[in-house]
This record gives sequence, C-alpha cells and structure tokens, in this order.
Amino acid sequence: MIGPILWLALQLGRGAAGPIDPAAAAEGRKLYNRDCTICHGLEGTVGDRAPALAGDRRFLRSSAEELYDAIRNGIRGTGMPPSPLADAEVQNVVAYIRSLRAPAAETVVAGDSERGAAVFWGKGDCGRCHMVRGRGGILGPDLSNIGGERRPAALRDALTRSGRRLPRGYRPVKIRMRDGRAIEGLVKNEDSFSLQVLGARDLQLHLLDRSEAAEVIYSDHSLMPSDYAQRLTAAEIDDLLAFLARQVDGRPQP
Repeated sequence: MIGPILWLALQLGRGAAGPIDPAAAAEGRKLYNRDCTICHGLEGTVGDRAPALAGDRRFLRSSAEELYDAIRNGIRGTGMPPSPLADAEVQNVVAYIRSLRAPAAETVVAGDSERGAAVFWGKGDCGRCHMVRGRGGILGPDLSNIGGERRPAALRDALTRSGRRLPRGYRPVKIRMRDGRAIEGLVKNEDSFSLQVLGARDLQLHLLDRSEAAEVIYSDHSLMPSDYAQRLTAAEIDDLLAFLARQVDGRPQP
C-alpha cells in the first residue's frame, strides 16, 4: 500500500511539467518568505547559509517531486531540516519555488494566445524578423522554443525594456569597405582576419576580409524595438506573451 506522502509526491512528479497554479504559488511565497529566507534569502535570492533557489543555473532538485521530498524530509548531510508544514503548505511552497525558475510554458500567463498570434504576425510585426515553426524572418532569433527557454518576466522585458544583453550572433555592425560598399547587419561570426555578417536589408550572408574593410563600427544596441509598451495596448502585450509562452520545441502547447 502506498503511503499518503509517497502518493502525493508521485502526483506532484507527474504534474511537474504542467502549468503552475498562481494561487498556490502566491500562498507558497508567503510561507517561503516567512520560514525559508533565513537560509535561502528573500524571494529566492542567495542567503547566508544556503544557495539561491531562483535563477538560471542548474539545480540538483528541479522536479516537483524532488522539491517536495527535500522540503518534507530535509536533505541528509546538509543543514536542510525536515519541514513541519502541512502537506498542502509544502505543495504551495513547491509551486512558488517552481515559479521562480519555470519557463513561460510551465506558468499561467494572462492573455489569449490566438489573439496573440494575430498580434505577432500583424500589428506587432514580429514575424518580419523572427521565425516560428518555419514561418517568418531570419534576422532575429528563432522563437519556436521560446516558451520553454524564457521566464514570463524575461519575455516581457524583451518587449518593453531597452539595454538588453545581445545574444551571440546578433550584434549590429556597420562596415564601410574600401571599394565603397556599405554593409549593415548582424555579426554572425568573426576572427582576426574575417567577418561573417548577415545583411539587414538583403538577408544575405556576407563573407568579408578584414583587410578590405575601411571601417567597422559595432553597436551594443539591439535591432529589436523596445517600445512595444507604446506600440501595443496592455491587453495586446498580454496576448502576445500568451502566444510566445505556448511555443515549445516548435509545437504550440495545448
């Protein structure tokens, strides 16, 4: 016969990839900040006695089942003690910790994904630069798995904040060649002798010899617009985020 705690852990493990209940995560946040911060730090940041539980690093315990077991039973050989919380409270803390790490596909994102698709391909004009499942442009990163890679806050920041970190292969550059040609685009690869640049206008890959370039000017500003908060309504941004959150491994989430 399976005990109630083991049964619950198995159920949590089966549901580890499903959307996180925002109400459970909100309750778990209260419990976490009350009982866990003395070691782990407020809001999942690094604490004095234990590692941060939020962030992009890899974690030894990542599934709901593993998190439940660590909280309920503690971790032998460490300072992590068993928790006196009730089972339902432990589940809520698990939901909160997962929400700190989870990509958009595993969270509940406000908005309508069908309306978001219309914004992506229409008013937002995202498909001019970005590809989703083989459709769209090639100037920006492929977004076919963006819901499985980015957290909701990161997706929203990409739409509304400037000064974003440029991913490798997407640094803008302007080049003036000695023969008079002007090439503007993205540096896909480079070394001391050559440059490979994807042209922003012709979308062709230019293989250039540095010795033939009169001037090379790099930019740290992304070609991605950061004013969608002005271009789109708040509801349209929510819908667009819902659409992006469903893009996982090239297939929309059900």
